[in-house]
Amino acid sequence: MAMKQFNARTGAPHTVRRSPAGVQKVTEFQEPGYTIIGDHLAQHHELSLGAIGLAVYILSLPEGSQVDIRSLAKRFPEGRDRIAAGLRELERHGYLKRVTKRLDDGRVVTVTISYNNPRATQARQAGEADARPARPPATAQRKASAPPERAAPTAPAPAAKAGPSLPRPRTPQHLTTATALLANLRRDDARLLLPVRDIDRLAPGVAAWLERGVSPEAVRRALSADLPDPVRNPAGLVAHRLTALLPPPLPETPPPPERARSAPAPFHNCEGCERAIRTPGPARRRDCRSNRREDA
Repeated sequence: MAMKQFNARTGAPHTVRRSPAGVQKVTEFQEPGYTIIGDHLAQHHELSLGAIGLAVYILSLPEGSQVDIRSLAKRFPEGRDRIAAGLRELERHGYLKRVTKRLDDGRVVTVTISYNNPRATQARQAGEADARPARPPATAQRKASAPPERAAPTAPAPAAKAGPSLPRPRTPQHLTTATALLANLRRDDARLLLPVRDIDRLAPGVAAWLERGVSPEAVRRALSADLPDPVRNPAGLVAHRLTALLPPPLPETPPPPERARSAPAPFHNCEGCERAIRTPGPARRRDCRSNRREDA
């Protein structure tokens, strides 16, 4: 007797359908002059849209910029109340901190500290606190009858040779360009892919080059040309070149000499109307010369 076989039809593979009305992105290469924003801020689930926009704007500014409520209200149309509410949101979530500081002349000013990744900052500070050596416990009192034995003197350990420190810029105005330049090095050579932590550490060194009059293109060539094979430590290679190849600052050009000012002409009385005029010698005013030609 033949047996009937029942074969169930397999279902169609599961696919994720994208809505034709969803966002579509057009990504272009950006020249130096942009800010790296983490998704933890751009897609924050508790911050309002105004607070996120304020955080992005503050992170894009150079250090030392004024970000008080009055300055922000002049820049944006939202008004002081909404801007103040956005700043308070950023403070609650750790993206902003405002502290007062007393200057040497007695004035008290407010200093605003902006954090691009507050959770990473808190984790780093906690790790540094844990790495600090604990105070040694108090030793028990030795008995007077047993004097302590003196340990044989040991030779001090040789100090580790610290590598040359990275150059530091005098002003922070070139840090944004320096950060973008380091992030784009991987476009020249994929082996120069640098993490954000190393970019933040190396950016002041690149800014020092830019501060000395070196163009961004020249800095890029100096950091990406003639790379060894293989590149085992991209960040160390870039740090070495920034330090070893640092060019000297350009000499200051003396200001142009001031032109000698000629003395003004002396006063003379007009020969036609006796009014005082400045001329090298006796002469007539323009109106008097015109009247004299008409009379002639």
